[in-house]
Amino acid sequence: MSHIPDHLYYTQDHEWVLVEEGGLATVGITSYAQRELGDIVYIDIDAQSRSISAGHAFGTIEAVKTVSDLLLPLTGTLEEVNPQLESSPEIVNSDPYGEGWMIKLRVDKMEEVSTLLSKGDLMDAQHYRLHIQSASQSEA
Repeated sequence: MSHIPDHLYYTQDHEWVLVEEGGLATVGITSYAQRELGDIVYIDIDAQSRSISAGHAFGTIEAVKTVSDLLLPLTGTLEEVNPQLESSPEIVNSDPYGEGWMIKLRVDKMEEVSTLLSKGDLMDAQHYRLHIQSASQSEA
């Protein structure tokens, strides 16, 4: 089982989000996602899109095996892109929950967090573990 920090929220598409007081959210991909992708070679984040809705792509991640969209877990305004990703995208493989974060976002409405949790579009760590177990069992 992948490492799943308890203090984060997760999406069905394996992004994580840390929502801080004041509405700043840090977003990245989970340990499970980076392991499934394999060696990450390139990350392209659309820094031109300042305001992005939940569920929309904010960039792509390219691994040796595939290219995948990065989907935003919450609606908000892009504030910062991790500058290390341009020259060292592999840090996502080695530290997906730390140095491998992707963007910082100013959340438009904090109420969206509870709405998305109640709909199942965001999950706490316990529900995300069950989501991964279910996905692994269906692949077997």
